[in-house]
Amino acid sequence: MLYRKAVFIMMSLLWSAFAVAQYNIDRLLIIGRNALYFEDYVLSIQYFNQAINAKPYLYEPWFYRAVAKYNLDDFIGAESDCSQAISINPFITNVYELRGLARIQQQKFTDAITDYNKALKYDPENQSLWHNRVLCRIQNKEYDLALCELDSMLNRWKRYARGYAMQAEVYMHKEDTTRAIKSLNHSIELDPYESSTWQAMASISLTRKKWKDAEKNLDRAIHLQPKNAANYINRALARINQNNLRGTMADYDMALDIDPNNFLAHYNRGLLRAQVGDDNRAITDFDFVLHLEPDNLMALYNRALLLDKTGDLRGAIRDYSKVIDEFPNFWVGLQSRAACYRKLGMVKQAEADEFRVYKARLYKSLYGIQPRLNKKQLRKKSDKDLEKYNQLVVADEQEMEHQYKNDYRGRVQNRQTDLDQMPMYGMAFERKNSEVETYVPYDKSVDAFNLNSRSAKPLCITCTTAILDERSTRTYFDLIASLSAELTISTNERNAAPVLLRRAVAYAVVQNFQDAIEDLTSYIAVDSLSSLPYWQRAVCRMKQIDIMQSSESRKSEMVDMKLVAVVDDLDKALQLNPQCAYLHYNMGNVLSVRGDLEKAAACYSKAIEIDPNLAEAYYNRGLVGLRLKHNDEAVVDLGKAGELGLYKAYGIIKRYGKAAQ
Repeated sequence: MLYRKAVFIMMSLLWSAFAVAQYNIDRLLIIGRNALYFEDYVLSIQYFNQAINAKPYLYEPWFYRAVAKYNLDDFIGAESDCSQAISINPFITNVYELRGLARIQQQKFTDAITDYNKALKYDPENQSLWHNRVLCRIQNKEYDLALCELDSMLNRWKRYARGYAMQAEVYMHKEDTTRAIKSLNHSIELDPYESSTWQAMASISLTRKKWKDAEKNLDRAIHLQPKNAANYINRALARINQNNLRGTMADYDMALDIDPNNFLAHYNRGLLRAQVGDDNRAITDFDFVLHLEPDNLMALYNRALLLDKTGDLRGAIRDYSKVIDEFPNFWVGLQSRAACYRKLGMVKQAEADEFRVYKARLYKSLYGIQPRLNKKQLRKKSDKDLEKYNQLVVADEQEMEHQYKNDYRGRVQNRQTDLDQMPMYGMAFERKNSEVETYVPYDKSVDAFNLNSRSAKPLCITCTTAILDERSTRTYFDLIASLSAELTISTNERNAAPVLLRRAVAYAVVQNFQDAIEDLTSYIAVDSLSSLPYWQRAVCRMKQIDIMQSSESRKSEMVDMKLVAVVDDLDKALQLNPQCAYLHYNMGNVLSVRGDLEKAAACYSKAIEIDPNLAEAYYNRGLVGLRLKHNDEAVVDLGKAGELGLYKAYGIIKRYGKAAQ
């Protein structure tokens, strides 16, 4: 009997230990996913590392660590972690999908196709998998297979506009322009708001030299996707062939505003500036081109001509010499260099070049007279014929932009839209530089806490989420360990309360919201007359709600219950600190999420009344105004937010302001 009793006790202890371990792993995975949601990838990797070290036979931490690595552009590491996850559990579609994306980034299209084949075996109705597999077929030049798979896709999803656009791309590769146009027209009929489709139509028009049609199509593409430099470069080609020099120059300027390192835009703008006599700025463009490609002979020769023209003879000789070293019989260059030598009084060098030209003429090894600039002539970037030095450059191949369907870039969960409100104000140890850089949040209760605690790491107020690197992650883990040790030796509850608050803030920084909430609840049990724990607990609960709402498996009842708890916390905090603008602002955020828009607007108004410089309050009240169709007032609020430094407000005014006019 004693033996059985001992065995029973030992088994109970082992089971308890197993339950605690399982609980800890689940907690690590939850916290790691929290960090993924807030795009804190380095921090999330630390949590998943701990989970992997504790239980390397679970596939989830390997998969989630792969997601973090993928977002950090460590595609080899992401592929390796996915492979490990698949070896543990080979029946999870998402893992194959992510490994396929990682392999695409490494140009391993055949391997990616293998992954998509496997994933489609388990999830044949997943449109994203079909889409990406077809794009891989196109990259592998497997055009017939791509068309077969597109036929299957378009039979399943008859109104899938992007499928017809991909079909058009395959037909273009097969040089069947008629069918390509038919597919693109069908795609536009289904979805006229897809920029890449208009780009493809423009590409066909450019190939056929239908410049006016190309410009119209690119106008639509730019309207839908104004931050794509390639669209402006292609429209510039269409415009120059319609003698619209001013519009061409404007397009190259815009392309370089978006992509300052764009080779084609700098080179072609340099040619146009040279054509209109803007020599010094043309030289600046060719300087940039040669910074990108120091051995580009076309750019060297063009710059040499411009330096020669503007009087920098030694610079011109330097560039002519580099071209002549590559093409020793380039007699036009030799003549030009000889002229520069003569102007500098270097007669011996000039006569040597002139003698070489004379010999070339004698043996009739002439290269011909250089043609004048003809704006309708274009050369491919890879064309090294020096006689084409003054022709506009186009890319070697006009390709449609491939848009792989990807649910793993950025947050694992659904992405925020451009109309998402600014987040709640809470406490942290560091205030990350935000768009409102000149504004320093202040509240007397936080200041009083810092004075009383006299900590080397005082609390501050912020609405931005800190993104931690590996070093700062270790710093916060060390801080949590230090505060935990301090709590262990503390014998006075009153003295322990401030330590609990500081540890809760540290937990929140490393995305461990559940432990933060537990510490704040313990603080409230000791001191229920401080607004700070209610305030911070509301912020932590709201972040949990953000994650729950974006999860595919969200439960609306649980969200509603948590929202009630957040409102209760903020109500209590406001009773204790009614003149805190940030608490009124936070309450506005919660009410906005609940759909109580009028009350939310009133809360933002109260926050602005207390602190007229609170840009986020104007911004969020502007968003509420848009939702209430009060566009005039909304534009005014958004304008004020932009004036105070929250510059993203201007983008929304640009997009939605016309309705207010």
